[in-house]
Amino acid sequence: QVQLVESGGGSVQAGGSLRLSCAASGYTSNNRCMGWFRQGPGKEREAIATIAAGRTQYADSVKGRFTISQVNAPNMLFLQMNGLKPEDTAMYYCAAGPYSWCGLFRSTYNSWGQGTQVTVSS
Repeated sequence: QVQLVESGGGSVQAGGSLRLSCAASGYTSNNRCMGWFRQGPGKEREAIATIAAGRTQYADSVKGRFTISQVNAPNMLFLQMNGLKPEDTAMYYCAAGPYSWCGLFRSTYNSWGQGTQVTVSS
């Protein structure tokens, strides 16, 4: 069973940066897609970035400001967030899926972390 633990959230002023980390354990295959999602107050959970075998994809709302990356030993996923805006305030979740490519579709991910809160003040 895949276990995902996020860290790195916090409070920052608009224009600032944060780096989220996700420690993954419990699986042996490197051919799994991974991604970052977020859920703001009163909003649905949305996919913002995904990565698999070095290929990445971003939601339009974060493209050019956020960068997803990963290392395989140990299994870590990162999200570098620059140019943060108040509308980026949300709980951020790490997710993993069993496919070689998952894209920005929530249904293709089957493992989730507990989330880390990001708050951006104006």
